[in-house]
Amino acid sequence: MNQLTLEHLTQLFAEQQSPCISLYQPTHRHVPGTREDPIRYRNLLRELENSLKQKYSTREIAATMEKFQALAHDDHFWNHRTDGLAILSSPGMFQVFELQRTVAELLVVSDSFHIKPLLRILQSADRYQLLCLSRHEAKLYEGNRDALDAVELTNVPATITEALGEKLTEPHLTVASYGGGGASHHGHGGKKDEVDIDMERFFRVIDRSVLEHHSAPSGLPLMLVALPEHNTPFHDISHNPFLMKDSIHSNPEALSLEQLREQAWQKIEPLFIERLKKLVDTFETARSKDLGSDDLAQVAQAAKAGRVSVLLVEADRQVAGKLDSNGEIDFGDLDHPEVGDVIDDIAEVVLRMKGEVVVVPSERMPTERGLAATYRY
Repeated sequence: MNQLTLEHLTQLFAEQQSPCISLYQPTHRHVPGTREDPIRYRNLLRELENSLKQKYSTREIAATMEKFQALAHDDHFWNHRTDGLAILSSPGMFQVFELQRTVAELLVVSDSFHIKPLLRILQSADRYQLLCLSRHEAKLYEGNRDALDAVELTNVPATITEALGEKLTEPHLTVASYGGGGASHHGHGGKKDEVDIDMERFFRVIDRSVLEHHSAPSGLPLMLVALPEHNTPFHDISHNPFLMKDSIHSNPEALSLEQLREQAWQKIEPLFIERLKKLVDTFETARSKDLGSDDLAQVAQAAKAGRVSVLLVEADRQVAGKLDSNGEIDFGDLDHPEVGDVIDDIAEVVLRMKGEVVVVPSERMPTERGLAATYRY
């Protein structure tokens, strides 16, 4: 699975060369749904090609469609799906995101990307990562309350051999030659010392790489899954501020993916609930001091002015309409093609202004209006 981060979203906010294509499709993990997914995808491609014909030349269309078509014939890709698929493409860019929540089927060809479905998924508060670690190997997973999937490692060595290369001491001994004689073999301490040295080096490389390329970009809590004899040494050397104190003390290879998800969520859920409670309490305190609101019009104006520090958004709630350039709301009908969701529009503005957006389950929202904003001032 390719990891979706706020950095990706920020890049998608940037001005892009047309056409900007946003394709969303619900997908399935198991048959018979997996058989239907490529058929639905090819139908979307026919719709895409027809849309492009209204404005672009045959040559431009062929170049635009090339990577989309290649994916249509990739059997391995379609046999290993998650719950949703997002493809965002423009000249010079082709991004595929595998989603752990389903999305509505949608194709938008415009001069900018349609990112609202990604926004909801990215800002959901129940997301976390698992680092499954042994003395020889590291694997990274991303999950939520319902799903857990392997993350494609970016600039992170998967094994001790990849991490240490020629610096790997165990099980090798140093070889030296003295006075023109034959080679003399000697070690540095016993074999256990060499094993411990290599393990510590490996853990340091993993800790540094995961922090730089996965934890920091995603901002997600990281839970370690490792045997007790590996758990403590890793925590001792780790500088990752996203690493949780609590861990799963088991051999990662002895647990199925579903067992990993169940054990992780048992530990994550109390923290998830605690985090939401703090956000709600902060909002309630701010509202009592006129530094918070759940009024759509007021929050829209505050977002436009850069005043929103944290915006809580109710999961699955939509308010039909759109936000204009002045922060004014034009309410409408969701069935109209030019009418979207006001809440998502406000959330996008908050993110652009460096605020935080958190998608909250409906039962934990502090208001009945679909959003709750805490102001900076």
